Amino acid sequence: MTTPMAKGSTVHTTLAFARESLGDPAVDALLATLDPPFADSLQPTDEVPFGQLVALWEAVDRLLAPSVPDWAEQSGAWSIGTAGAQLYGGILRKPTPRDFLLQSVSLFRLYYHPGDMQVVAEEHGAAILRLIGFDPVTPLFCRRQTGGLRRAVELAGGNRAEVAHVRCVHEGDAFCEWGLRWDG
Repeated sequence: MTTPMAKGSTVHTTLAFARESLGDPAVDALLATLDPPFADSLQPTDEVPFGQLVALWEAVDRLLAPSVPDWAEQSGAWSIGTAGAQLYGGILRKPTPRDFLLQSVSLFRLYYHPGDMQVVAEEHGAAILRLIGFDPVTPLFCRRQTGGLRRAVELAGGNRAEVAHVRCVHEGDAFCEWGLRWDG
């Protein structure tokens, strides 16, 4: 069985968002509690075991959720709007969200593997995406995807983008799905 992996950029953007929200001392203390710790030399394109990233998200959640309940969605949107736009601007900036969603390059696969996020329904101004072949492990992943997808649709020209996590394995569904809507 393949060990689920994530790109180092997911760690970097989580830490940058946490530092902006909590400050350096709190994040440094949080990092000291993680085992194994993240290497200072971790590059955005390096891979980390997904379980390590989940441990980071859970640690950030313990500190940030009381004051910022939707921090995971905000972090996902912030990640795509900053590092995602910088690293993958050509994939994100399309004439329309439809062009972004139906392109041959999967944004999901640039961040995580195994698995993919696939369009299972699409019509003017709306789409449904399904997570296939990847265990989300925690609702924090699902929430981060919700924010990241909303920001991705906005970068692809979608006005008033809305994303809802309509099916979730953590709520007993067979798979995770997101419903996307936009104007423009």
